[in-house]
Amino acid sequence: MKNISIIGTGYVGLVTGVCLAEIGHNVTCLDLDKKKIELLTLGVSPIYEPGLDELMASNMERGNLHFTSDTMMALKEADVVYIAVGTPQQGDGSADLSYVFKAAQDIGQNIARDVVVVTKSTVPLGTNYKIEEVVNAYLQGNYHVDIVSNPEFLREGSAVHDSFHGDRIVIGADSTAAADLIEEINQPFGLPILKTSISSAEMIKYAANAFLATKISFINEIAALSEKVGSDIVEVAKGIGKDARIGSKFLDAGIGFGGSCFPKDTRALVKISEAVDHDFRLLKSVIEINDRQKTALVKKAKERFGSLKGKRVALLGLAFKPNTDDMREAASISISKRLLEEGAEIIAYDPIAIENAKKVLPPEVQFVEQIEDAIKKADAVFIVTEWEEIVNKALILSSLFMEKPILFDGRNCYTEEEIKQYPVEYIAIGRKPIKKTASLSAAASY
Repeated sequence: MKNISIIGTGYVGLVTGVCLAEIGHNVTCLDLDKKKIELLTLGVSPIYEPGLDELMASNMERGNLHFTSDTMMALKEADVVYIAVGTPQQGDGSADLSYVFKAAQDIGQNIARDVVVVTKSTVPLGTNYKIEEVVNAYLQGNYHVDIVSNPEFLREGSAVHDSFHGDRIVIGADSTAAADLIEEINQPFGLPILKTSISSAEMIKYAANAFLATKISFINEIAALSEKVGSDIVEVAKGIGKDARIGSKFLDAGIGFGGSCFPKDTRALVKISEAVDHDFRLLKSVIEINDRQKTALVKKAKERFGSLKGKRVALLGLAFKPNTDDMREAASISISKRLLEEGAEIIAYDPIAIENAKKVLPPEVQFVEQIEDAIKKADAVFIVTEWEEIVNKALILSSLFMEKPILFDGRNCYTEEEIKQYPVEYIAIGRKPIKKTASLSAAASY
């Protein structure tokens, strides 16, 4: 068991801390937000993440998971300190590293023994060496500090699962002893461990996210082409995904990617490239395609209706993906703004993310607590986030409650056979529209 301190209690920091406690380490999570720490001390997680609350409670009860806003208390007995603070995107697309360097300063000022500093935050190439410089500049004693880059590959909505069932753990270090220590800490997870240089570990994180983002934008471009030539993108994706060299993951056409990682990391990698005089044209196109894709449903609705002025639109799903309340770079933001520009009225529903959505969506958006209340009297239904509840109910409720049922599916949630069971006009991404053909019998059986 090691004494581990985690600086930052966002998605990465909190999940990392809880899961390290679960495999037997003594973990102290530090955050300067005292209100957040008060909630955490009471066992209340500030984020929605399946399985996290239960693990948090059990490890607090066992006495190996602690929360504090006292920097000295958090760091003075630490063997290993993880930096897991935010690196938000700045106006020019580059990463804001001020929180990272503040954490490095705090480490230097408060450690009382030799430590290994582990960077979990996603940082541009070369940042870990700057962290080492900052820590050493603020040391208050003759202590030795090693730096390790240990990027995270957690998916929001399944972050706890990924901690125990991930593909790999990357450990980037110049010190063999430091790398061995972090390997030892992580061995109970039972995952493959890859040891690299610090610079390679930094690049692996950005390259992985950039490649996945590229797959998404690629399939969305193929979807746009499929609409013009009469192909079905669901069939096309299934066909190319069977190729083991390509794989089926991240080949779901839709309204683009969002969240805290892909948009921020792709733009940051473009800025990193520009700093070394490299024109990353492919990634620039990925970003451009994704920005355009977010409002594809609005374009389709406008083509279908001619004008959206006065139309009542049910927006189903607001978070950037299911099983999270994260609204960062969510497609619902771009969609709602564009709909309002076109003069539409928006009734929005999400099973988890409504409170966070209210903070970022335009004030004109109306929110409801039940999916039925969004669909009633709607002129059009948009599926924006493919929550299980929304997928299970959107088709049938549209057929029941809409005078002229029309469903715009931004996530291609249904097969043609499922759609034809209901008297609903269906318009999706990369597929031919399906007109109302079913009788009311299927809907009446609900």
